[in-house]
Amino acid sequence: MSAPAKEQWSSRIGVILAVTGSAVGLGNFLRFPGLAAQYDGGIFMIPYFISLLLIGLPLAWAEWAMGRHGGNRGFNSTPGVFRVIWRSPLAPYLGVIGVIVPVGIYMYYVFIEAWCLGYAWHYLTGGLALGKDAAAYGKFFATYTGMAGDGTLFQGGHSSVFIFLLICILANFLLIYRGLSKGIELFCLWAMPLLVVIALIILVRVLTLGTPDPAHPELSVFNGLGFMWNPQPKGGDFWASLFNAEMWLKAAGQIFFTLSIGFGVIITYASYLKKTDDIALSSTTAVAGNEFCEVSLGGMITIPAAFVFLGAAGAAGSTFGLGFKTLPMVFEHMPAGQLFGFLFFFLLFLAAITSSISMLQPAIAFLEEGLGIRRNASVLMLIGITLVGNGIVVYFSGDAAALGTLDFWVGTFFIFLLATIQTLLFGWVLGVERGMQELQSGAEIRIPPWLFIPVIKYLAPVYLIVILAGWLATDFRKEFANSFSSPGSIAAMILLGLTLALFLALIHRAVQRWKVSHPLEKIES
Repeated sequence: MSAPAKEQWSSRIGVILAVTGSAVGLGNFLRFPGLAAQYDGGIFMIPYFISLLLIGLPLAWAEWAMGRHGGNRGFNSTPGVFRVIWRSPLAPYLGVIGVIVPVGIYMYYVFIEAWCLGYAWHYLTGGLALGKDAAAYGKFFATYTGMAGDGTLFQGGHSSVFIFLLICILANFLLIYRGLSKGIELFCLWAMPLLVVIALIILVRVLTLGTPDPAHPELSVFNGLGFMWNPQPKGGDFWASLFNAEMWLKAAGQIFFTLSIGFGVIITYASYLKKTDDIALSSTTAVAGNEFCEVSLGGMITIPAAFVFLGAAGAAGSTFGLGFKTLPMVFEHMPAGQLFGFLFFFLLFLAAITSSISMLQPAIAFLEEGLGIRRNASVLMLIGITLVGNGIVVYFSGDAAALGTLDFWVGTFFIFLLATIQTLLFGWVLGVERGMQELQSGAEIRIPPWLFIPVIKYLAPVYLIVILAGWLATDFRKEFANSFSSPGSIAAMILLGLTLALFLALIHRAVQRWKVSHPLEKIES
């Protein structure tokens, strides 16, 4: 048996908060409520919870089990873990998706993270006191983020976003350089409780808004919660609304994104656990913690607050529009709005950075074990790779073309693909019986085999394949065409292709190294 991993988590609460921090991000407080408002409120929650039960929780259990299985055999990266589970020359090359996804998402996610930090600063200093004119907030956002046109951020104006981007990049790499327990774990031990406290403060403020304008009694926080949670079928046809294929695809995609499933993150995090560490209760707790932040906090803050001051029309909109255009107007109407605006965007920043640091660890783990280089060298190498991606996203910022293209391919297509591969590997290659043994080793709760085995072996793969096929049939052609429709999207495609080629070459080199240092015939099954 190979030597155990060099790094390990120092506490159970540390790994739970780190995994929860990876999952809790911008999707919880912006993307989730935006989707619920877009897809008929409470009706969206039906496919959302079905996806959570059929693929979310079972795949979380499977990823924790596969990660620890590979970690106890000397591997911490998705390519290495795949090689242990499936003794095929193809396995580590399939695992490249588990490195590309987090790195690719990080390239644009850290830019959005910088927006959040910048908005928090502008609220703290009074720079976002723009009155009640919606156009002013839209203009500020377009100028501040560079969406007004490619290269506009380099022409002056709101160039302070570069300062916050630099702060975010330095903070991410400083934390990842400090390692697992002294960097990621230590930060999440402080950041996650602070995030929840801030969210609860904002939630209390929203729930006590009552009916701010007596002239419009219909605009109450109670009706705002109803707008978010009650089924509101378009045209009054509940069943037509329920069987909207696009809504089911979006609901499944939200589960992947919000739980960090199909990212390669959970597999890497779990690989640093000892054989006797509990993963059944820990994985369930991490999923429950994320759902609390998403459903109980995110679902009760954003949309109800927007509804109270702006009505149903103001509560609907895209993720960016809702978060960075509509909510600043809401804070302008709200008593002590400057304070709560600062708290909200600082909350978004904390949620973003606990996610972004997790996106760097899978690549660090692969570079360390695959190339045999030290952490400082792997961090420097990853800085170079991601700075190129950051630069392309920042320069080609017009209409968020580069960001949107990367989000489609890396943040949607590759996540679906990796989740499907992982489900098949766990259910049909590793085997559900061996997988159950791994999951129950050291477990403090018992996961019923009669429930988990048929779901992960049959229902989840079929559900994923049907969703992926439906998504390819409905959206793929349009999105593929959009990926070559502008200079920004073309630049993002070139970046993605070069990054994929680079990591495939590195995996080829790693495989040659592993054949000597970790020959398959000497790895314990």
